[in-house]
Amino acid sequence: MNNMIERLETIENRYLELNEMLMDPNIASDIQKMTACAKEQASLQVAYDLYQRYKQTRLGIEEAKELLKENDIEIVEMAKMELEELEATFAQIEERLHLELIPKDPNDSKDVIVEIRGAAGGDEGNIFAGDLYRMYVKYAESQGFKTELMDAEESEAGGFSNISFTIKGEGAYSKFKFESGSHRVQRVPKTETQGRIHTSTATVLVMAEVDEVEFEINPNDLRIDTYRSSGAGGQHINKTDSAVRITHLPTGVVATSQDGRSQHDNRDKAMRALRARLAEKMQREKEEKEGAERRSKIGTGDRAEKIRTYNYPQNRVTDHRIGLTIQQLDRIMEGKLDDIIEALTNEDQRLRLLGEE
Repeated sequence: MNNMIERLETIENRYLELNEMLMDPNIASDIQKMTACAKEQASLQVAYDLYQRYKQTRLGIEEAKELLKENDIEIVEMAKMELEELEATFAQIEERLHLELIPKDPNDSKDVIVEIRGAAGGDEGNIFAGDLYRMYVKYAESQGFKTELMDAEESEAGGFSNISFTIKGEGAYSKFKFESGSHRVQRVPKTETQGRIHTSTATVLVMAEVDEVEFEINPNDLRIDTYRSSGAGGQHINKTDSAVRITHLPTGVVATSQDGRSQHDNRDKAMRALRARLAEKMQREKEEKEGAERRSKIGTGDRAEKIRTYNYPQNRVTDHRIGLTIQQLDRIMEGKLDDIIEALTNEDQRLRLLGEE
C-alpha cells in the first residue's frame, strides 16, 4: 500500500509540474516541447484524477467515522449509511488504481501494421485470410479507427495469400496486440462435394508502427526495387513500375507496397512497414536473448503459436490461450470482437498485477 501511495504522489507531483511547464511562455513557444509535455500529462491524467478521488473518499471515510461517535442517533445512522457507500466506492477506486499503476506497454497508443497470410490448407487458407481481413476492418471501424491497405496478393480462389494494412487511431495497438499467431478454421469448403470438414490456417502478425525518430535506418543499408503493380488495389496503376520493394541488406528483411497511387506513396508505405518489421525483429531477438516472455504472459506473439480456432459447423470460436469459447462465430466474423479483446486484456492485466505483487 505504501508503495502504491508513493507512486501516486510521484505521479501527482509530475502532473502538477507539467501543468506549470505548459503555462510557461518559453515552452508554449516551442511546439515540440509543448506537444511532449501535453502528451505526458495526458498519459498521467487517469491516475491523477483517480488519486484525487481516492484522497477525497478517504477523507470522507474518516469524517464519517468521527460522526459515529456522536450521541445523536439520527446522525449516527446517517453516518453508518454514508460510511458503507464511501467504503464501497473506496474499494472500487483502489482496484482501478492498482490496474492503472500496472506498467503500460509503451506501444499501446500506437498505430499498427497487420499482415495476414494464408498458411496451411491452400486455397481455403487464403480464403480464410480474406475473412480475417474483413473481420479486422469491421472491428477497427467499430472502434473509430481508420484502415489503409498497403499490399495484397490476391488468391485465384478468393481471399489473399498475403495482405498487409495499417490501422490508425489512438490505442490501436492495445486492441490488436494479442492477435498475432496462427488462426485455425474448421469448415466445409465450397469445393468439397462430400461435405467433409477441412482444417486450414492463416497467420496474423501485428506490429506497432515506428516513426523515423524512434528507429533510424541507414539509407546505405537499403536496396529499393520498383516493379509493376498487380492484384488488389493495383489495377489502376499497373501500366507503370509503381510498386516498391525495399530490402534491408544487413538482415534480409523485405517490405513491399503496391496499393499507393504513386511510386512515392508506395515507397513511403514500404518504409513504414520495413521500420515496423525491423523493430519487431530486434525486440524479438532481445527478448529471446534475455529469455523474457514475449510481450505478455498471454502468448508469444509468434506466427507459429496456435491462438484461436473458428469452427463454422458449430458456430463456435475458441481462444486457446485463455480457454474462452463463444458460440457466436457469425457475429465475431462481422467484427464483433469486443468480448474476446476484453477477455484477453483483462487476463493480461490480471497476470501483470500478479507479477507486480
